[in-house]
Amino acid sequence: MTMPDKEPRVIVALDFPSAGPALDLVSALDPALCRLKVGKEMFTRFGPAFVEKLAGKGFDVFLDLKFHDIPNTVAAACVAAADLGVWMINLHASGGRRMMETARERLDGAARRPLLVAVTILTSLTREDIAEVGFRGAPRENVLRLARLARGSGMDGIVCSPREAADVRPEVGADFLLVTPGVRPARAALDDQQRVMTPADAIAGGADFLVIGRPITAAADPLQSLRDIREEIAQQVRHSPTAL
Repeated sequence: MTMPDKEPRVIVALDFPSAGPALDLVSALDPALCRLKVGKEMFTRFGPAFVEKLAGKGFDVFLDLKFHDIPNTVAAACVAAADLGVWMINLHASGGRRMMETARERLDGAARRPLLVAVTILTSLTREDIAEVGFRGAPRENVLRLARLARGSGMDGIVCSPREAADVRPEVGADFLLVTPGVRPARAALDDQQRVMTPADAIAGGADFLVIGRPITAAADPLQSLRDIREEIAQQVRHSPTAL
């Protein structure tokens, strides 16, 4: 795999109940400084046209729909997402090897193939949560197992907690992307995330891209908040050999 450009590293999560505030925020941001993530709520409310509008403004879009279904259905959905011109899409690693391989094979025929990453363990889940749904061991053990499966299934990377990134990196190598939600500046509230880390610590641990929502989207000055986070990341990159 040819490694994608890691700049900009920040992916701003657009989680709004209406399109207007989201587009107002986007108009205050700069495609050179961040990418955008569209999740289930906004995609369900506003559909493919909303994603195409963001891409038309020059932003790389991470379509965060976490596909998980039979292989052919997931592969077809991934191709449909690629047709929207998105930069990155994801699916659940727990869907299994055949599902991931089928999606990757189908995307390889796309004119513009988006990055395909696999979700390991959601950052909202504790050890007790994952035990309740039948996963044995700590979140870290399950993330490592699913990361190895995703790598072997041809994924470009995984989505994992920043707390697991440092453990995953030696297992998957430098050319495998780690996308980390659950990133919060030290001053920010945890909200509904459990396994969180600051931007600098996430980069030091080996994360490539940081998904950040409310610390930017709910800030009084979103652009300045984004710039502050980028400066924190830049300082860490300059001092961390693992963050190149």
